[in-house]
Amino acid sequence: MGMKITLEVNGQDVTREVEPNTLLVTFIRETLQLTGTHVGCDTGQCGACTVHIAGRATKSCSLLAVQAEGLSITTIEGLAAADGSLHPMQAAFKTCHGLQCGFCTPGMVMSAVDLVTHHGCHSDQQVREALEGNICRCTGYHNIVKAVQLGAAGMAA
Repeated sequence: MGMKITLEVNGQDVTREVEPNTLLVTFIRETLQLTGTHVGCDTGQCGACTVHIAGRATKSCSLLAVQAEGLSITTIEGLAAADGSLHPMQAAFKTCHGLQCGFCTPGMVMSAVDLVTHHGCHSDQQVREALEGNICRCTGYHNIVKAVQLGAAGMAA
C-alpha cells in the first residue's frame, strides 16, 4: 500500500505516492528521474548518493522517502543556476579536473558545498577530513582537494 508524500526537490513542490520501504535515493532516481544522484554501496559508506536535505549534506541511501515528507531537497541537478550556469563548486571540479570516471563527483560536490557553506574551507587536511565519507576509487584526491578550495573561493565571491 503506497503512501502519499509531498516535498520540495530542487525548488519544485513534488507530490507522489511511494511504497513505505522506498529509499530516498530510489525515489530521486527512479520516480523523479534525477539520475545525477548515484547509488554506490547502499550502506552509506561511499557518499555517491549525497544530497542536501534542509541545507545539510545527507546520504540519501540511508533514509526512506517517507522520512523526507515536507522537507527541502537539493540534488546535484539543483545546484546549477536557472540559466544553466554551473555552481562555483561544479565549475571548480571541471577546472581542476577533480574527477576521473565521474561516478563519485556528484556526491563529492554536494559534500564540498556543505563543507564550505557550514565550515568554510581552510586547509588541505580540513577538506580531506570533511570528504572522508565520500569514496573515490579512481583518483588520489589531490585534484578534488584543489577543486574544493577553488570552489570555496568562487562561493565566497
